[in-house]
Amino acid sequence: MKKICVFGAGAIGGNVAVRLAEGGADVSVVVRGEHLAAIKQNGLTVELPDRKINQRVNASADPRDLGPQDLVIVSVKAPALPEVAAGIAPLLKADTPVMFVMNGIPWWYFYKHGGKFDNRRLPLIDPNDVVWNAIGPERAIGAVIYSANSVPRPGVIHNVGGGAHLIIGEPSGEITPRVKAIADALIAGGAKADVTPHMRQAVWTKLLGNMSSNPLCFLGQCSIGEVIANPVLVTSLRTLADEAIAIAGALGYEVSLDIQKAFNGGSPHKPSIVQDLIRGKPLELDAMFSVPLELGKLYDVKTPMLDVMVGLMKLRAKAAGL
Repeated sequence: MKKICVFGAGAIGGNVAVRLAEGGADVSVVVRGEHLAAIKQNGLTVELPDRKINQRVNASADPRDLGPQDLVIVSVKAPALPEVAAGIAPLLKADTPVMFVMNGIPWWYFYKHGGKFDNRRLPLIDPNDVVWNAIGPERAIGAVIYSANSVPRPGVIHNVGGGAHLIIGEPSGEITPRVKAIADALIAGGAKADVTPHMRQAVWTKLLGNMSSNPLCFLGQCSIGEVIANPVLVTSLRTLADEAIAIAGALGYEVSLDIQKAFNGGSPHKPSIVQDLIRGKPLELDAMFSVPLELGKLYDVKTPMLDVMVGLMKLRAKAAGL
């Protein structure tokens, strides 16, 4: 996969784009505004703890300027998916896969799921099936990423800890040549990439950390470190985790949470949803919270603490005009 486009090269997508370019791929990015202007002028930079990586990449706000790709990586917030669906066509050849590196339950979750919910749609994430119809679930590749990043200024990604670990998989569970090729391209650029036959398990494992910690960080507008330092909040975090674990278990996925290991003993990094709240950007409340709670209700899982927290988060978002 030589030509790769990252659609939405923000904190996560920008890091991935630079790693791919570092590995020798011909990388382009779809971005806009000051971020686009800075990338055109100075390239895209990732600040690591011990060094900086700068790569010149093709950049445009209009996918038509970039042409057909061998791979498209979508790394936007879930509310932006309809916009991606409307603009992605010029980037796609007949066999171009599209990998979604996003938080929360993915829009393709029930594609090739099997059982009574096979091909079930998720309108909170994909209104009117616009992504399902415009891109097609057969192109979709799932991915979760463990990497703490922020955008301190246009054209620059600050990477906390120096890590970028992606877990990649097909919705069907097959280990295909295309997922292997994507992993190889990421590894060539210094990222860690694992291919899994259990992508939904990986989704729930990542989501467990988000569902347990993000509500507290969001409502406190604080870092996970500040939450971990407060014993009362740690107790609440454990309750939230237990409820999320119950939802995952009802759907057939066994997950667990080691708080100290998961949160590195208390990182000063603010989760992306807190950064978005502070900056007035669209929030991923549905993909990360509303849809998981809906899935839990399909199996009559009781989630009283999550219900309260998510209700308060939505009120906080409404007060912020988001």
